[in-house]
Amino acid sequence: MTQPKAPKAPNAPIDLARQLARFDEHWAPKKIAGLNDYEVKIVKVKGEFVWHHHEDTDELFLVLSGRLTIRLRDGDVVLGPGELYVVPRGAEHCPVAEEETAFLLLEPAGVPNTGSAGGPLTRAAESLD
Repeated sequence: MTQPKAPKAPNAPIDLARQLARFDEHWAPKKIAGLNDYEVKIVKVKGEFVWHHHEDTDELFLVLSGRLTIRLRDGDVVLGPGELYVVPRGAEHCPVAEEETAFLLLEPAGVPNTGSAGGPLTRAAESLD
């Protein structure tokens, strides 16, 4: 389900709930803003992603709703709404959500969501502008 865009007013804040209501697909990041050479993305997820790493960048996860487990080779990090974790560059990780979960990602523009793994879940961040 894709809902129509609300008109973008100059200097208007980004309503995360409204942006999340615009799509239903899982594991498909949506770009909602840019910050220097970084992209601010939102994602809805459910189930298990793929083990992967990002060789050249850290990756920030901020949970907006639901519960996200970030599996790491040396132990899991469990996040609830309002909690964030930065996966260090090069750290192999696998996000998992038993219930639908929404989170915000901050990472350099052009970083593939599957990092080193590639494969069928690889998605370019689609802009919601």
